Amino acid sequence: MTVIATVEELEAIYGVTNDASTVKVADHVTPLYRVFIERSPFAALATIGPEGIDCSPRGDLPGFVRIHDPKTLMLPDRRGNNRIDSLRNIVRDPRVSLMFLIPGSGNAIRVNGRAHISVAPELLASFAVQGKAPRSVMVMAIDELYFQCARAIVRSDLWNPDKRVDPKSLPTPGQILAEISNNKVGGEEYDRAWPARAAATMW
Repeated sequence: MTVIATVEELEAIYGVTNDASTVKVADHVTPLYRVFIERSPFAALATIGPEGIDCSPRGDLPGFVRIHDPKTLMLPDRRGNNRIDSLRNIVRDPRVSLMFLIPGSGNAIRVNGRAHISVAPELLASFAVQGKAPRSVMVMAIDELYFQCARAIVRSDLWNPDKRVDPKSLPTPGQILAEISNNKVGGEEYDRAWPARAAATMW
């Protein structure tokens, strides 16, 4: 196996970056980038800590990531599994990255920066949904923001409804839990209870 070990070796293979790949980078939310962020119902949050890297899905109603000002994004931490992997990492290393997706759009919006976790009561209250406030809010200072070209989404045919996978053809969370825990956790009952549990704990 031939391993690339230096940046120079990489650059010799890939050549010079074109103008569009660099001009698109901003250090704040521009008016047009604002449109994408406000319309997105889903983002992947990448963080890093002593144990390694983590990438976690975040989703809510479009605009769930608040543009506080052109240099600051705010992301409420809605109810989940309480692993708090992302939050643990941010407390110890502020470097974060968000990638926004919009169903039907070929472009992804990427934002890199530094974050801290706030539990200011008035801030938490401002993110309440159905009377339920998040327990914390990630406040992100933007270092750079840019769009990713559509090739990956086009190649994957991600939004093509004819390419949707039948969920019944995939392992269920209950089956995965049962396999890993030797049937101590999960199983059919876990899957049966999920819809009602999710509806009662969405926010």
